[in-house]
Amino acid sequence: MHDERSRIEERVERLHSQRIKPAVYAATVPLAVEAWQAPGEPVPFEEAAAAPYEPFAMDTPWGPPWGTTWFRMRGQVPAEWAGRRVEAVIDLGFVGGWPGNQAEALVHLTDGRPLKAVNPLNQYVPIGNPAAGGEPVDYLVEAASNPDILADDFAAPTPLGDVLTAGDRPLYTFRRADIAVLDEEVWHLDLDIQVLRELMLELGEHDPRRHEIMHALDRSLDLLDLDDIAGSAADVRAVLAPVLAKPAHASAHVISGVGHAHIDSAWLWPIRETKRKTSRTFSNVTSLADEYEEFVFACSQAQQYEWVRDNYPHVWARIQESVKKGQWAPVGGMWVEADGNLPGGEAIARQLIHGKRFFIEHFGIETKGVWLPDSFGYTAAYPQLARLAGNEWFLTQKISWNQTNKFPHHTFWWEGIDGTRIFTHFPPVDTYNARFSGVEMSRAVRNYAEKGYATRSLAPFGWGDGGGGPTREIMERARRLRDLEGSPRVEIEHPDAFFAKAREEYPDAPVWVGELYLELHRATYTSQARTKQGNRRSEHRLREAELWATTAALHAPGYVYPYERLDRLWKTVLLHQFHDILPGSSIAWVHREAEAEYARVAAELEELTSQAVAALGGGPRVFNTSPFDRAEVVRTAAGAPAYVEVPASGSAPLEAAEPPHPVTVDGRVLDNGLVRVEVAEDGTLSSVYDLRMRREVLADRGNLLRLHTDLPNNWDAWDIDKHYKNRYTDLLDADSVTVVEEDPLLGAIRVERAFGKGSKITQTITLRAGSPRVDFETDIDWHEAEKILKAGFPVDIRAPHSSAEIQFGHVQRPTHTNTTWEAARFEVSGHRWVHIGEPGYGVAVLNDSTYGHDVSRTVREDGGTTTTVRLSLVRAPRIPDPGADQGRHRFTYSLLPGASIADAVAEGYALNLPLRVADSAGEPVPVPAPVVSVEGEGVTVEAVKLADDASGDVVVRLYESRGGRAQGVLRTGFPLAGAQVTDLLERPLADAETDADGAVTIVLRPFQILTLRLGRAEAG
Repeated sequence: MHDERSRIEERVERLHSQRIKPAVYAATVPLAVEAWQAPGEPVPFEEAAAAPYEPFAMDTPWGPPWGTTWFRMRGQVPAEWAGRRVEAVIDLGFVGGWPGNQAEALVHLTDGRPLKAVNPLNQYVPIGNPAAGGEPVDYLVEAASNPDILADDFAAPTPLGDVLTAGDRPLYTFRRADIAVLDEEVWHLDLDIQVLRELMLELGEHDPRRHEIMHALDRSLDLLDLDDIAGSAADVRAVLAPVLAKPAHASAHVISGVGHAHIDSAWLWPIRETKRKTSRTFSNVTSLADEYEEFVFACSQAQQYEWVRDNYPHVWARIQESVKKGQWAPVGGMWVEADGNLPGGEAIARQLIHGKRFFIEHFGIETKGVWLPDSFGYTAAYPQLARLAGNEWFLTQKISWNQTNKFPHHTFWWEGIDGTRIFTHFPPVDTYNARFSGVEMSRAVRNYAEKGYATRSLAPFGWGDGGGGPTREIMERARRLRDLEGSPRVEIEHPDAFFAKAREEYPDAPVWVGELYLELHRATYTSQARTKQGNRRSEHRLREAELWATTAALHAPGYVYPYERLDRLWKTVLLHQFHDILPGSSIAWVHREAEAEYARVAAELEELTSQAVAALGGGPRVFNTSPFDRAEVVRTAAGAPAYVEVPASGSAPLEAAEPPHPVTVDGRVLDNGLVRVEVAEDGTLSSVYDLRMRREVLADRGNLLRLHTDLPNNWDAWDIDKHYKNRYTDLLDADSVTVVEEDPLLGAIRVERAFGKGSKITQTITLRAGSPRVDFETDIDWHEAEKILKAGFPVDIRAPHSSAEIQFGHVQRPTHTNTTWEAARFEVSGHRWVHIGEPGYGVAVLNDSTYGHDVSRTVREDGGTTTTVRLSLVRAPRIPDPGADQGRHRFTYSLLPGASIADAVAEGYALNLPLRVADSAGEPVPVPAPVVSVEGEGVTVEAVKLADDASGDVVVRLYESRGGRAQGVLRTGFPLAGAQVTDLLERPLADAETDADGAVTIVLRPFQILTLRLGRAEAG
C-alpha cells in the first residue's frame, strides 16, 4: 500500500480547523451592548446596575489596565429557534489561549445573580436547551481588563504589574456579543475528530490502530458536504462511531481525572482580582456540574471559599449544593496553597488547622489529603505535620520541573525527618491543568515510573493558574476516552477514591526519605526580601502575642483573651504565605500590598502584646518569649545596656545581673573573654578567635560581601542559575570603619560602604558580654539591577555536611558534589540557622529574616579544609516586578563560634525573639510563673495559646529539636486538671502521662511534634 499519511493528516487538520470548527454555531443575531466604565476599584453589583450606560459598538477598544467595565447586553431569541440549543457568545477581545491573565468577565442576571463567566476558552452563556423561542436576554456583565503580564514569556520588564504605573491606554478590542444556535451535531463531530486525530498522532508509525483511525477519518471526510457542514455532520460521525467504540486494552493504564482550576491567590494579579477570579471560575464549575452528572471538581484553599462566601452568596450556595451532590470535592485542607519551604513550622500547622476546620464547619467534610501541586519544593517536615492534621495522602506536581535529575517515582511513600510516612503521588501527566489531549495521555503512560507495579495515576484537568477550570469540551474528551483502544482509560472520580485505589494496589510502594527539593526556582528563597522579612517577623510576633495573652488570661483578673483578633491576624499571615507571594514571584502590586499588610499586622500585634504585658502588673520587667532561659544584654527604655537573666517563656524584674566577663574594645578588636573579633581595615573580619577552645574560627576573611551578576536563563524572580558564581565583585572598599559603642556590656564597630549604582550598606558589628555570638546589624540602601548580594563566612572546619533549620527540626545536606543530586543543591533554604561542624567543634550562622544560602568546601594548600557558609541577602530581578527589592532593607545575621546544634537552636530563637522590656504603670506585683516550663534536653516549646474552642484549656505544642530521643517533664504555672495528647486540630488522641507531682511526662523520638491540651483546675 502507498503511504498516504501526510495527505490524510493534512486533510484532517485543514477541514477540522477551517470548516468544521467555524460551523459549530449555526446562526447568530447580535446583542445590543451598552457600557459603563467603573472609576477606580471594582464596585458592587448594585452600584453598577444603577450606573448610566452609553451605547457601545463592536470592534471598539475598551479596558484600561486593571480597570472594570460593566456592559449591559440585551436581545431576544428569535421565535424560529424554538427547540434548539441557544447561547450567548461573548468575545471581549481575548488574546492567546490562556484564560488566567487577561480579559475576563462575570455575567449577571438583572437581579444580581451571577450566571456564568466568560474567558477565551469558555465564551458561551447558556440561554436555553432547548430554547422556547422569543425569550428575552438581559445581562449585566462585569468585565475585568487585566493586563497580559506573561506576554512574550516575560521577555522584558513591564510597568503593567501595578495600577500605579500601568497607565490608562485601553488593552482590548471588543469583538463579539451574539445570541447563537449551537449545532450540537457539528460540535460533537468537532470533538470526535479532535480526540481521534490527537490519538492517531501519538500512536507509533507501525501501530495498526494508528492506520485504522487515519483511514476512518479519511473515509468519513469524504461524506462532509463543504456547502452543508451541519447537514452532513451526522453521516461523518456515523463512519467514526466504530473506531470510537473500540474498547481499551485490558492492560491499559487508568487515569483518574478530577476537575481542577488552579487559582493562584495572587501572582500576576493582586489579591482583589483573585476574589473575582474565584467567583468567575466557581460559577462556571457549578454550571458544568449541572450539565455532566459524572463531573467531580477538586478545589483547595479555604481562603478562596471564604472570599466567595463573603462576596458572592449566590455562588456560595451553588458550591454548597454541588458538595452535597458529591460533584464538588474540597481538598488540601490548608488555608492557602502555601510555599513548601519558607513558612515556619507553627505556620504550616495553622495552615492545616484553619483549612481543615473551615471545610468541617461549612461542609461537614474532613479533607484527607494535602493538595500542593504548584509549590517550589517541599520541606521534610510535611509528612509528620500532614499526618498530625489527620491526612492520609499528599499530592504535588512541581517536582517534574526539575532542571537536572528526573525524580524516580510517581507513586511512593514519603518519609519525613521524624520517620513519619505519607502516601504520595506525582501525576505523570506532568501538569495540573490537563485537558485530556492526546499528547497528555501519551505522556502520562510513557512517564509513569511504576509501570509493572501499579496501573493508575491522577490527572487534575481544567485550565488554571489564573483559574478558568474545566470546560464542557474537556468533559466530552473524557467521555470519549473512558474506554478507547490505544489510549489509557479515563475515569472521573474524587481524589480520595484514587488514593484509596492506588494505595490498595501498591501498598509497598518505594520510599523517598527527606525533603522534596525542586531543582529550579531556587531564587524564591531570596527574592522580595521585605516580603520574606514581613513573614518571619509576623510569625514570631504572633507567637509572642499568644504567649503573653495566655499568661494574662491565666493571671490577670478581667483580661479577655483576643481570640477573634488573633484568628484574623493569623489568617492574614497565612494568606501571604501563598506560593507566589512569600517566594517573591508576584507583580509589584502584590508585594507593595504585602508589605503594607505586614506593617498593619505588626502594629496590631504590638498593641495586643503590650495590652497583655500591661495587664500582668506594674514595674519594669523583661519578657522572654523564647523557649530557653536567657542571660544576655538588653537595652532599657532609656537606651542603656543591662545584663539580665530571664526564664524560658517567662518574665523577670528588670534587675541587672553581673556579666561573666566585660567587653573590651581595642582599636578594631572586640573581646568578651569568650571570643575575640578583629575587624580589618576593609571592614571584613580578619580573625574570630574562640578563646574557650583556643582556635581560630576563620580560614579567610569573614563577612565577605560579594556582589554577583544574577541573570538566570528564565524566570528572573524565580531562578538563580549556577553561572551566577562566575562573575562577581568583592566589596572591599570601606568608606569608614568606626567604633560606635564601647561599654563593658557591649562593643560595636560600624562599617560603611558605597558600591554599584548608588547602593550603600552600613553594618554594625556587635559583641555582647556573656555571649560568643557576633551580630551584623545590616542596613542596605539597594539600587542594583540583576545582581545578588551574599555574605560569606569561610570557616576552618572539615564538615561532611551542613545542617539547616527547617520546620520543627533540621535537615542535613552534603557539602560535597559527588552526584548530580548533590550538585543540583547549589542554593538551598533554611530558617533561623545553618550549622557546620566536625567532631568536637561547630559553628552556626544565624539570621532574623533570610532563607537562601549555599555551603561549599575546598581543601587548602596546608591540607586543611575550608567550609564556607554564604547567606543570600538581597536580589534585584526585574521580572515580573521591575522594582523588586529596590530601596531600604534592615536585618541582622550572626556568627556563633563553638556552637553545637543545641546552641544553634537556642540562639536562633533568641535572635528572632528579642527580649521585651516593659515598664507597666502601677505598683510592682509578683512575677507570674511561666505558663509552662520544660525540663529535658531537646524538648522545645513552639507554641503556647488558649484552645481555639474558647474552653479556657491551654494548648502547648513542642517538639524534639536536636535530632535525638528526648525525655523530660512539663510543669504548668497554673493548677492542672488533666492533660491530653491531641492532633493539630486540638482533638484528643490519648491521655497524657503525668508523674506523682502532676507534671506531664514527655518522651519524644527525634524531631517528633507533640500537642498537649492542658485542663485548668479551679484554684483552691
